[in-house]
Amino acid sequence: MAIFKGAGVAIVTPMKDNYDVNYEQLEENINYQIDNGTDCIIITGTTGESSTLTEKEHLEAIKAAVEFTKHRIPVVAGTGSNCTRTAVELSKEADSYGVDGVLVVTPYYNKATQAGLISHYSQIAGEIKAPVIMYNVPSRTGCNLMPETVAHLVKNVDNIVGIKDATGNLSQAAHMMNLCDGNLELYSGNDDQVLPLLSIGGLGVISVLSNIAPKQTHDLVMEYLEGDRKKAMKIQLDAIPLINALFCEVNPIPVKAAMNMLGMGAGPLRAPLSEMIDANKEKLLAEMKKFGLC
Repeated sequence: MAIFKGAGVAIVTPMKDNYDVNYEQLEENINYQIDNGTDCIIITGTTGESSTLTEKEHLEAIKAAVEFTKHRIPVVAGTGSNCTRTAVELSKEADSYGVDGVLVVTPYYNKATQAGLISHYSQIAGEIKAPVIMYNVPSRTGCNLMPETVAHLVKNVDNIVGIKDATGNLSQAAHMMNLCDGNLELYSGNDDQVLPLLSIGGLGVISVLSNIAPKQTHDLVMEYLEGDRKKAMKIQLDAIPLINALFCEVNPIPVKAAMNMLGMGAGPLRAPLSEMIDANKEKLLAEMKKFGLC
């Protein structure tokens, strides 16, 4: 059984003006997501600024998300690191909190070999009971999880079950799905490519867009899975200008700006991320209005 089908939100980590994590706002945002159809909460991912959270904050945010969600929908915790030992410890702790899965990004900066990646993921999975979703985003990590490596892991490690694919390479994704013989839970990591990945067997998306448009993102996936391809296509294509605006600067700079404009209390960004420039804010606001969000 899949961890989830539909739209999982790569939820932001809201901050107070002093840059402390705003747990009261996080609870409010989680409730908003659930009330508007989101199918899974993904906490402490890239959009959640995990790279600038302390390890203590990282774990506290995961624990809080589990408590706030109250088993209404699954919670998947981002527990990746460029250090295998750290990723193991984060994953074990998250597992003890009762998460429904962990999302483990490929090691970054180190540029592990494919053999190193097999060892990395196998060690993490071997220490926990929770299912593992691999996260392949070479544009950020400088490391590409190749189809043959994914297939080896899925076929040889019982609790490695899925992948968040943010390669942007549809040919690679199709080859990967072929090698996995239908045994891979595929989630789009790019909001502008949800429909193409659904068409080759994907189950949904781990979405930035869902932070501000949860119902539309959920509907995009479910309309496709339930057979209304035309309606799904319209939602996907109508959302493209807004998605482009949400990625005109490095994620999560624009989505936090969008949430703040909508009164959703995302708060500031931790350095080295900086606030969105005014010209891009204006473009983002214009696309939000066109999409009917304000």
